[in-house]
Amino acid sequence: MLTRRTLGALAAAAPFCPLARPALAQGWPSRPITIVVPFPPGGSNDLLARPLAAKLQQALGNHPVVVENRGGAGGTVGAMTVVRGPADGHTLMWGHVGTLAVNPWIYPNNPYDVLRDFAPVALVATLPSVLVVHPSVPARSAEEFIALAKARPGTMEYGTAGNGAASHITMAAFCDAAGIELVHVPYRGNGPMLADLLAGRVKCSFAGAPVVLPAARDNRLVALGISAREPSAIIPGIVPVAARALPGFEVVQWHGLVAPAATPPEIVARINAAVNGLLGDAEMAQRLATEGAEPAPRSPEAFRQLIAAELERFRVLIQRAGIRAD
Repeated sequence: MLTRRTLGALAAAAPFCPLARPALAQGWPSRPITIVVPFPPGGSNDLLARPLAAKLQQALGNHPVVVENRGGAGGTVGAMTVVRGPADGHTLMWGHVGTLAVNPWIYPNNPYDVLRDFAPVALVATLPSVLVVHPSVPARSAEEFIALAKARPGTMEYGTAGNGAASHITMAAFCDAAGIELVHVPYRGNGPMLADLLAGRVKCSFAGAPVVLPAARDNRLVALGISAREPSAIIPGIVPVAARALPGFEVVQWHGLVAPAATPPEIVARINAAVNGLLGDAEMAQRLATEGAEPAPRSPEAFRQLIAAELERFRVLIQRAGIRAD
């Protein structure tokens, strides 16, 4: 005879038993899908997530897909919202290299374990950064810039959007690879950093293309190279730093979707297939290009491997550079 306690235990276990998993996948989606962007509206994460959400809604037969901004603590607030959310494919997070590979090492009490608490769903895009200098800096290539920095160690300032920001991590990796010493000047956001860079109060930056390319095209800044290993179709005419100055160098920002760890693999696979299909759409590719990003479809397992590799890479770099969040 089954006791009330036994029946209760069976009921609680039912959603996680093997027979229940296909039923969950077949019934997905059954309510609105929420993509949590762990940053305030208007930033690059938000601007990339929203068009994807709109396209995904269309691909799912106009099933609601909404973006919810949950900013705070460098992405930690939004991340924990997803970690604690239902693992049924209706709650996803817009994952960025900062949230998923940098934050665990710059926040000493970071509350989530990336590989344990999230299921990688789909890599969406990669975004190279651009090394730029103020025109007063007597360097017109990455090689000349490195030589100049070696001749004047610790005298040239570089601006970033803040401690631990992508621009900080990218320049720290560049300095580490080149064996040069620059002076870090962190700002609260790209806006004030760019203003001081244009005024010559800081001399260089390694920032996202949308931040610095307009000024470079107007000859108010000089672009010396990009952080991708190969030339970029969306940033034509600027050679990779890896081409001549630092062979093998590559630090790109990446964006993708992750879900709570217990999300059924069948649902993860369905979302991955839908997103990868969207990334082949010319309109979607153009929308990504406006933010300096390129489509980067991968399988969930390939995305997991990327996250694991980047976690280890940035652990070493951040410890060596002594980077800490504000």
